[in-house]
Amino acid sequence: MRAILIDEHGGAEKLRYVDDFPTPQPAIGEVRVRVRAAALNRLDLWVRDGWAGIKLPLPHILGADAAGEIDALGEGAEGLAVGDRVVLNPGIGCGRCDLCLSGQENLCPKFGILGEDMHGTYAEYVVVPARNVLKLPDHVSYEQAAAAALVYLTAWHSLIRRGGLRAGESVLIVGAGGGVNSASIQIAKLAGATVYVVASSAEKAAQALALGADAAIDRSAEDWIRAIFQRTERRGVDIVVDNVGKATINGSIRAVKRGGKILIVGNTSGYDSEIDLRYLFAKHISIIGSTMANHADFVQVMRLMFEGKLKPLISARYPLAEARQAHERLAQGDVFGKVILEV
Repeated sequence: MRAILIDEHGGAEKLRYVDDFPTPQPAIGEVRVRVRAAALNRLDLWVRDGWAGIKLPLPHILGADAAGEIDALGEGAEGLAVGDRVVLNPGIGCGRCDLCLSGQENLCPKFGILGEDMHGTYAEYVVVPARNVLKLPDHVSYEQAAAAALVYLTAWHSLIRRGGLRAGESVLIVGAGGGVNSASIQIAKLAGATVYVVASSAEKAAQALALGADAAIDRSAEDWIRAIFQRTERRGVDIVVDNVGKATINGSIRAVKRGGKILIVGNTSGYDSEIDLRYLFAKHISIIGSTMANHADFVQVMRLMFEGKLKPLISARYPLAEARQAHERLAQGDVFGKVILEV
């Protein structure tokens, strides 16, 4: 099958296109999906680059998100048929432990993500547990479905499940263009919140407003922490969504209200940050970590997308063989929404 491989960690030049990689076979309870569209995530860049202690069997196939049609069924894969159009849930639990059986798959000790902990979706075919696919309505494109999975799951689980966001509250999203951030804007507005966004440029600020944000602050033109205080009458916001990490966490602590919450869903600028603990106890701040989601969240988010209430943004499309160019585009940081590989 056609696939994009890495034989060693490093830059985009390490991505290698092949047309003769062995096609995987579905085991008991699994399905094989013929991938039609795969979406890029920052996670793909981190796995490609590697980090201290990462241990992956090489060569490795990147990619968490995909949609396509079922090509083959393993024994015991019920309720599905060859030819079904499906979207993949990229988070995979063992399916047997108490946490999985109680619907908390993302807390499973063996939880993994396609493309990070196992072969992913930059390929013509991928094998996943049957429980990890959901049928697509005819009106939803493969590209839309692939673009919605990981980032919308992350945003939904952090804001709604972990953050307990309620109508009438205020949310600050640190960053505008990334997939999780654009998803967070839509989900927070759907929940009835007032949404503030910190953008890196006037162009991205305008795009955030067009997506539904109530206010967007161009951090290249003004101090975003001071601007948030001015816009909230020095109260601060109820919830901050911060997936930048090291460069912004102390600003997020300053921007959140007394008794507020900071949702940590990533660390694009680095993980080894220092924080002033005095603010945490003086302001009664809760810092909450969140990653991925359970299957119930996956189904709910996808149904909202099917109904048109959540609309994934697609910024650029590339054929599978041009995955290197797609990685370079994502790394440049000038995209607003998702980058798609068409397989």
